[in-house]
Amino acid sequence: MIPKNEIIEVATQASLQTHVIEKDYVLGWLLAGIDQHPAIHDTWVFKGGTCLKKCYFETYRFSEDLDFTLRDPSHINAEFLQATFTEISEWIYEQSGIEIPPDRMKFEVYTNPRGVNSCQGRVYYKGPATFSGKHSMPRIKLDLSADEIVVEEPVTIPVRHHYSDCPGDGISIQSYSYAEVFAEKIRALKERTRPRDLYDVINFYRRPESREVAGDVKSVLTKKCEFKSITFPSLADLNEHKDVCAGGWEEQLSHQLQALPPFDSYWNELPSFFTWLDHPETAPAAQLAAIPAKYEGETTTIAIDAGNPNFSTLERVRFAAMNRLCVELDYRKESGQRSTYVIEPYSLRTTREGNMLLYGVKLPTGEIRCFRTDRIISATVSRQAFAPRYSIDFIPEGPVRLSARQLTSTSLTVPQRRLSAPSVRTRPTRVSSKSGPKYVFRCSVCGKQFTRSTHDSRLKQHKNKQGYRCYGTTGIYVKTRY
Repeated sequence: MIPKNEIIEVATQASLQTHVIEKDYVLGWLLAGIDQHPAIHDTWVFKGGTCLKKCYFETYRFSEDLDFTLRDPSHINAEFLQATFTEISEWIYEQSGIEIPPDRMKFEVYTNPRGVNSCQGRVYYKGPATFSGKHSMPRIKLDLSADEIVVEEPVTIPVRHHYSDCPGDGISIQSYSYAEVFAEKIRALKERTRPRDLYDVINFYRRPESREVAGDVKSVLTKKCEFKSITFPSLADLNEHKDVCAGGWEEQLSHQLQALPPFDSYWNELPSFFTWLDHPETAPAAQLAAIPAKYEGETTTIAIDAGNPNFSTLERVRFAAMNRLCVELDYRKESGQRSTYVIEPYSLRTTREGNMLLYGVKLPTGEIRCFRTDRIISATVSRQAFAPRYSIDFIPEGPVRLSARQLTSTSLTVPQRRLSAPSVRTRPTRVSSKSGPKYVFRCSVCGKQFTRSTHDSRLKQHKNKQGYRCYGTTGIYVKTRY
């Protein structure tokens, strides 16, 4: 199992509570366990908000539950599920050290409003940062249904598990296609109008790849509505639920995001979303122009290298850009003077000389500015929303039309199915307390690395790799050495 300090470090970088990151970590291993189990990996199809976070969208809201459509109705059986997840829990413990006690699992089969059996499961766990005892463990909820229509063929897609114990061949899961998970979210928004559904639908709509799938989404959604015997969604369906949705916005989303966008910035985009959905022939919509470059030969940078000394700062900026929130920069000018700027973030670019630049619109003047990322001391995501004036170039396109076979041939690594019992991973030998672990930290400003005998990320004034004085005071955790 990864050390608790790794969970704390990720939580600090994401400005979220430790238990949220720990649950994300356990969710990754639970998906791995479900995928490797021979009885269910071919018939369970992943969907819902956690599917978006773990499979499709980077820098997205953290989620808490696992939703699956079961293509074999006989699996909606408490005894079968108890036995299956007991085996899964044993495999997870062998692979990661996460404890999921079988006697704390609960699977409740009930008759849903359509008169068909569904199941709600709860599994409790003890992870690297769990302080509670056996009878007050955190839990993960599973929503299992067998009466959902699967319109498009599911895809096998990699699961994002950015933790140091990720298996060498990665983790994958069978999932709804991009168009289908989008359509499913729209249907859910119509039927229950929950804040999380609104957040997910508008984020889908904003993404660059969605411009290409309007017709597919409408086709899939039409079939899903026919299957459920409900009318096609419209803005009028949602208006009567606006106050309830607004009332739950903070409670349902604030703990999953490092900064919560204003409710109105999402609700007010619904009219244009429904225009897009009702008239897919108008897609793709006209794109905004890119923010003008200052230097010749600049290249747009979307994927941020985790080895970049400003990685955590730039991830905050990217989160803000994707949620259309302004950022407050603490910036050191070439003269050494520090200044504070509030900007609308639009693009990250690299010059011919190798300098990385953050482009934005400075507020309140509206002038275009670029900032050397190595001179950004800190970035704080605000809750001030903005309407884009230029295209937002921070969003990497996700897998849209890829089948399981195509995914295997791309740069996304999809591990082979593990149909036989998995081998037990060898546990590391304990190290005597006399020697102890060594913790490596990287200065968030200059990138210089420091090795410590304690997990203390505070840095004193030091010289950077070029011999110049650096005032960086925070180290980013890199790894533990034994």
